[in-house]
Amino acid sequence: MIAWLLEPFALGFQQRALVGGILAAVAMAVVGTWVVIRGMSFLGDALVHGVVPGIAIAILFDFNVLLGAALAALVMIGGINLVHRQTTFNEDTGIGLLFVGMLALGVIVLSRSASYASQLTTVLFGDVLGVTPGDVAGLAWLAGLAIVVSVVMYRPFLALAFNDQKAQLLGMRPGLANIVLLGLITFAIVGSFQTVGTLLVFGLLVGPPATAALLVRRVPAMMATSAGIGALSVLFGLLISYHAETSGSATMAILPVILFFLVLVGRTLRGHKTV
Repeated sequence: MIAWLLEPFALGFQQRALVGGILAAVAMAVVGTWVVIRGMSFLGDALVHGVVPGIAIAILFDFNVLLGAALAALVMIGGINLVHRQTTFNEDTGIGLLFVGMLALGVIVLSRSASYASQLTTVLFGDVLGVTPGDVAGLAWLAGLAIVVSVVMYRPFLALAFNDQKAQLLGMRPGLANIVLLGLITFAIVGSFQTVGTLLVFGLLVGPPATAALLVRRVPAMMATSAGIGALSVLFGLLISYHAETSGSATMAILPVILFFLVLVGRTLRGHKTV
């Protein structure tokens, strides 16, 4: 049994995958808690897809992927606001259109690369076993940033999550808080795409916080529980993928989703009202 647990982490690159995955899970747990309680899951999913062309252009022209993703996120948010303000459609229509459009654009850009297949796979599905020491350092910085920003902006984020107008009356500048939150979501997605990929990052961004919301009520407790669920998903995802020879990134991403439904069914059978 001990050998079964230790063998997948015997080599350096396997250890970096574990550490990097846990750091990414912590960052996404903190940010994802705000996404869940704010009801931004659809927008968060759209941003996951929306940053793909920015990452693709950055890879193709060899500049910082964070900058490329940030620019793509700005374009997407601007497009959503344009559709919402200039038409009678609600935000979901703009999100749905740009959800597909930005992803398609990213794939088209990557298709211009000679190493199209490998780069597309890395961007969309990640390469957890390819995490470098530099990636680990970047993920540690990302996790620290997510925690610090959440502590500093705790009251504005909390007020924004429940009532925009009340936040405005309390002088908490909900517009600024919303911009900061969107930026934090973008950073979490981009910082983690190497580990779990942009298409799979959503599982760790929403799965652990949604599960935590079924178990606890207070936001700090949700973040801590979510981080624990995310870390365990990474650990057992890597263990299962090593022994079952499955994709590490996909296995890590699906575990919190499975856990969510197990907890939900368990609460339903016990007669507890869900959130």
